[in-house]
Amino acid sequence: MQLLALGLNHQTAPLALREQVAFVPEEVGQAISRLCERFGEARHGGLSEAAIVSTCNRTELYCAVEEPDVVARQLTNFLADQKQLDRAEIARASYLRPRADAVRHAFRVASGLDSMVLGEPQILGQMKQAERLARDAGGMGLLLNHLFQRTFAVAKEVRSQTEIGAQSVSMAAAAVRVAERIFGSLTDSSVLFVGAGEMIELTATHFAARQPKAMAVANRTIERAYALAARLHGQALRLAQLPEVLSKFDIVVSCTASSLPIIGLGLVERAIKARRHRPMFIVDLAVPRDVEPEVARLNDVYVYTVDDLGRIVASGNESRQAAVAQAETIIETRVHDFESWLRTRAAVPAIQGLRARAEDLRSREMERARRRLAAGDAPEAVLEQMSQALTNKFLHAPISALHGTAGGHSAGGAGNSAEDEAARAQLAAILARFYTNPDH
Repeated sequence: MQLLALGLNHQTAPLALREQVAFVPEEVGQAISRLCERFGEARHGGLSEAAIVSTCNRTELYCAVEEPDVVARQLTNFLADQKQLDRAEIARASYLRPRADAVRHAFRVASGLDSMVLGEPQILGQMKQAERLARDAGGMGLLLNHLFQRTFAVAKEVRSQTEIGAQSVSMAAAAVRVAERIFGSLTDSSVLFVGAGEMIELTATHFAARQPKAMAVANRTIERAYALAARLHGQALRLAQLPEVLSKFDIVVSCTASSLPIIGLGLVERAIKARRHRPMFIVDLAVPRDVEPEVARLNDVYVYTVDDLGRIVASGNESRQAAVAQAETIIETRVHDFESWLRTRAAVPAIQGLRARAEDLRSREMERARRRLAAGDAPEAVLEQMSQALTNKFLHAPISALHGTAGGHSAGGAGNSAEDEAARAQLAAILARFYTNPDH
């Protein structure tokens, strides 16, 4: 089995495309089942494990396959078909990471090196969620399980041994910074948070530190709205109340899992009219977007998406380049460790087969020796014959390999590839070291 990763992110695809390929948690299990069904047969690539990482900045498929070249040619088509998008457009915006490159990519993503906000910690939690969803869907096996567990360990190592996350300007901090450019001090501003997830909680904490005049949380599940509002000393609202309360807020921060916009053009137009055109700042942290794109064209309304905020935070990334170099070194070391584990796993079937063959030979010679002893043969002669038979049979395969290498061909005749010759030469070298080293 080999690793294969396909994805698109903020560096390769615009927000409009990223929101179209995003998977909400409820879609992941079914998508993984379809992946395994479509590519599960050996002739279609032998895909047996799959996980999907989908955030505001990326959608990535991680797979364990027998034939990566076969699956790679069709994986972009699968993603396009799932989301009913143009295949050519997905192909242009996506990247493919086979084998060790897939491992390296996963390590970099979890460590925050591939994020819009360099060093941001939220991606690690999002990858852990992806692992849980894949496990629940039956998509996790030996290979992907080891990949994700090693990924989490590498991310922890990078964050503990480097300054990659130090003085990182987060999306939440950038949103507060833009709000202060528009309104000055926020002590006279009212802030509405739409949603109650992790990103909203983080952003709410940053805004709360500026002590705004009022804060409220609107959520589809009112219990979660009450829980967050209580921590903020704010008001809890139902999502259905948005049309009647939107005009009361100067700042709106939205991040829900809705597949369709929940803040439309008409809703904001009415709110601005009721506000008598006092400015409104709307932060849309959701992918797919919570705010209709047309809202940004309204006068007196300032709409910032994740890409807009990403351009702001990128300006602070240069100061952390030394930490990036240190993190890359750690990651390369861990990629080599993972490759060593893969090589070890690849040898397991051969080792098991070798042990089984040796046990079969031993059992046969023991049975033959018992029959000779029962027939009255001298024990010393029986032991001598059994030891010689075992020695000859155990050495038959390695001697054949050595003869095949020395002669430039195996017993099967000519027509062997250069790869076969190289493999036999490598085997011969290993056997020579083994049988000539008394320590073995």
